[in-house]
Amino acid sequence: MALDELDRKLISVYPDYVINKSLVRKLKIGYNVPVYVLEHLLGSYADLSDPENPKNVENVENILKEHFFRPDEAEYVKMKLRDEGRYRIIDRISAALDTNNNQYDAFLQNLNVKKGVIADEIVKENPKMLLGGIWAVIDLVYDHESYPGRPFVVEKVFPIQLSNFISEKFTEKRKAFTTEEWMDILVRSIGIESAKLSWREKMLLLLRLVPLVEKNYNLVELGPRATGKSYVYREISPYAFLLSGGNTTVAQLFYNIARGKVGLVGEWDVVAFDEVAGIKFKDQYALQMLKDYMESGTFARKVEVVAEASMVFNGNINDDVQTLLKLSNLFEPFPAEMQDTAFLDRIHAYLPGWEVPKLRGDLFTNHFGFAIDYFSEVLRSLRSYSAVDVIDRYFELGTQLNRRDEKAVRKTCSGLLKLLYPDGNYEKEGIRKILEFAIEMRRRVKEQLKKMGGLEFWETNLSYIDKETRQEVYVPVKEEGKGVLISQDPLPPGVVYTVSVVDGKANLIKIETVVSPGQGKISVSGSPSFKEAVNTAYSYLAANQKKLLPTNMTLKDYTITVQAYPMLGKEIGKDVSVAVFVSMLSAFHKTLMKKGLGVIGDMTITGSLKTTLGFVDRLTMLVENGAKSVTIPIEQMSKFGSISVDIISKVIPIPISTPEEAFLRGRLDD
Repeated sequence: MALDELDRKLISVYPDYVINKSLVRKLKIGYNVPVYVLEHLLGSYADLSDPENPKNVENVENILKEHFFRPDEAEYVKMKLRDEGRYRIIDRISAALDTNNNQYDAFLQNLNVKKGVIADEIVKENPKMLLGGIWAVIDLVYDHESYPGRPFVVEKVFPIQLSNFISEKFTEKRKAFTTEEWMDILVRSIGIESAKLSWREKMLLLLRLVPLVEKNYNLVELGPRATGKSYVYREISPYAFLLSGGNTTVAQLFYNIARGKVGLVGEWDVVAFDEVAGIKFKDQYALQMLKDYMESGTFARKVEVVAEASMVFNGNINDDVQTLLKLSNLFEPFPAEMQDTAFLDRIHAYLPGWEVPKLRGDLFTNHFGFAIDYFSEVLRSLRSYSAVDVIDRYFELGTQLNRRDEKAVRKTCSGLLKLLYPDGNYEKEGIRKILEFAIEMRRRVKEQLKKMGGLEFWETNLSYIDKETRQEVYVPVKEEGKGVLISQDPLPPGVVYTVSVVDGKANLIKIETVVSPGQGKISVSGSPSFKEAVNTAYSYLAANQKKLLPTNMTLKDYTITVQAYPMLGKEIGKDVSVAVFVSMLSAFHKTLMKKGLGVIGDMTITGSLKTTLGFVDRLTMLVENGAKSVTIPIEQMSKFGSISVDIISKVIPIPISTPEEAFLRGRLDD
């Protein structure tokens, strides 16, 4: 393919560190090795001096055919090694010290050798073998006589990683490109054609790189299949560990007491879980340790350990997020034990994977980008400093960002700023766009925590202030305001919406009452607490039925069926008695209620209104899920001053002093 202007510019500025990505893609089809391995081989064994006419690419394919093998071919390779005495392979090699025998053992991944012989000098020359392993070209010797029982001897190791990266040269040359050009180069470097993407889609792809450049960064990406969620952590960097299968232990992830060895978080820059739905912790303390680590970067396991690995949680989610939001929340794919608001609040950014285009043929680039062995070292070098304070040059964060919100936003900004401005030449408008993007990614986390019922997460109107103009900008999330749960049509007889607060968590509830000819019985579906609310409303109705029921109707001639459905959250308490009362009267009178009616209030068996705790949170949940009118006990009207203007502007308050007023003023014809 002909070079474009950006190709030529990139080649001229970084002549020794770029590669045509189409060459790699053709090799990748036939050989399941990371991209950085293929690009290293191309750089070493092909002639790429003419960017438009690379030569000897077939050399690389011949090398792969001869020296790379799949795990199911391991026994055949061992046979060849035994017959010939020596053999060169391409494999992942790691090493560990056997303290019983005071020697190092080599581990070869595809060859399935667990106790290979390796000299101390080779290990010391390649210390990364002790930190999870490296891909390498390896010369093996078969020597059963000298090493009975462990005849596989590592003679030489040629690491497939860059050793001469110089950060200053990289950052200085960044000045040759505009921000838009640089963004395109980064996207092309991971193999995707930037011309096919919007600015936002490019930013979502770059967000996947932030865990690689920012220490102790916690990212979630849930989205449809085939969008490349795990690609970056499997193919782009030798410093990322992709944990497949889900099962993990404290010893594997954090610290092995028996071996006195730090686990994955100490060995890798990133630990990525490939499928969150399958995560299973074999130890009861693992989730708590994970929470502690994600909060502070430390954990205690006999000793206190400090580590810097970022945590990434990838998983599949249907791209029809509006339906999911109606029924549940955007953390629904996580295992039940991880749907813990204290754990999820530690996530710095939620990447909406349903916005990332699915990988298709025309999305892969045929242009030049940084060679991955170089690019991975670039990314790692950016971990050496932080840019969390850069936003303070021009902006302040709004008052609704709590400590965790601020930390999350700053770390996301830091990672993206380092990627786009590694030379430190930041631009105000560039910082603004990154700041708004970072706030949105954090707000998505908070909005879901709010849906899960945590009262402490209701402050989600996250904003920033321009220091020069003092203008405050509130940043929305794209899912906000769509697919409301409360009906926007007149409510049929017997149907009302309310909010119950149980153990500090708000739950959106739909109540339905059906009245039919019968013998005075009442049937209730729900929790014991909800049944208590029904009994309260029913007792007051029974004591005042002549006044409250239609003429010539008595409770003894009807059967009442009351059901409650949690729409957000799971619990239903006894604090919804006014809503139950309104539902019953509506059913008896066959009266339509106002569009989008929400009912707030609790009552006694004598019809007095009780103090309603958590009023602001109840009102906010109702309005944000579609309530247009809400009954409000008069004593709570004074609290309107503490409610955001955004909420007040969307609702018509209906002050009430008795349960009957909630029904009378909530009717459609009132």
